[in-house]
Amino acid sequence: MTVMVDLFAGPGGLDVAARWLGVAVTGVEWDRNACATRAAAGLATAVGDVRDHGPADFPDATVLAGGPPCQTYTVAGGGAGRRALEVVLGFVKRMAAGEDVRDDLAGLDDERTALVLEPLRWALAAHRLGRPYEAIVLEQVQAVLPVWQAVAEALAGIGYRSAVGILNTEEFGVPQTRRRAILVARRDHLPELPRPTHQRYRKGVAPAGDLPRWRSMADALDRPEPFVVISNYGTGGDPKARGRRTSAEPAATVTGKISRNRLTTADGVELPRFTPAEAGRLQTFPADYPWSGGDIPQQIGNAIPPRLAAHVLAAALGVDLDPAVFDSPR
Repeated sequence: MTVMVDLFAGPGGLDVAARWLGVAVTGVEWDRNACATRAAAGLATAVGDVRDHGPADFPDATVLAGGPPCQTYTVAGGGAGRRALEVVLGFVKRMAAGEDVRDDLAGLDDERTALVLEPLRWALAAHRLGRPYEAIVLEQVQAVLPVWQAVAEALAGIGYRSAVGILNTEEFGVPQTRRRAILVARRDHLPELPRPTHQRYRKGVAPAGDLPRWRSMADALDRPEPFVVISNYGTGGDPKARGRRTSAEPAATVTGKISRNRLTTADGVELPRFTPAEAGRLQTFPADYPWSGGDIPQQIGNAIPPRLAAHVLAAALGVDLDPAVFDSPR
């Protein structure tokens, strides 16, 4: 049986996908709110800091997965990760050369920036233990793509071959536009990133082509009438120019601020805002997912959409993905 350890597991995006695929998984997570949701969902969890653990603590794991915190790399964040990108790339090379860089990592402006290197630390440690992972799956915001490319080079030094790229969530049936940097690595063959199952969304451009069109918010949610979502964020640098999407379109990227988005009718009449269950559905969590603890919008926004995760995991494991799994109860 395939066994996976999921670093920075959050409320369970990768874990739900693993469950759909029949993969046993334990998540490493320290946030008490995410852990509350995981406990309610029945997900195995090692509560603690990823930096305090290593592969020796999970000797049965054959797959390493992880989505490190992205706040310092996002466009909406303060940008500490982007400013430190060259420094981080230097750390990757030093780690691949066998250096212990932990003391130097502590000197970064934002400690979360260094967390993106933890999966590489685990992979290198597993190799030194003589129990290398069969497959590695990593995901982050698109700004981290250069880091994943550098990590792929480091992994090549210990026998891995990798596929790295940007995936658009709506091309995999997620009713939301979101771009993620993905790395899939294997020791036994050169893997491929999953191929799109749906069309790319382009605002104002009618769907065309052989693939099914992207899924809309109306497809995912049980709302009785069409609606318009007015974003909490401004666009084009103008805080007054709020982005808008209709229910006939995919959602914009679901963030931890989704509860601040306004919903109206086409005529501007205010409607109830998204519930946690609805926000979770836009991320493709099961409708009855037991969101628990505090700061639930942030938990939802931080998670990888399980539907995208399932496609990526299936590609990493070399298995066919049965679309029926997306209708499975949690």
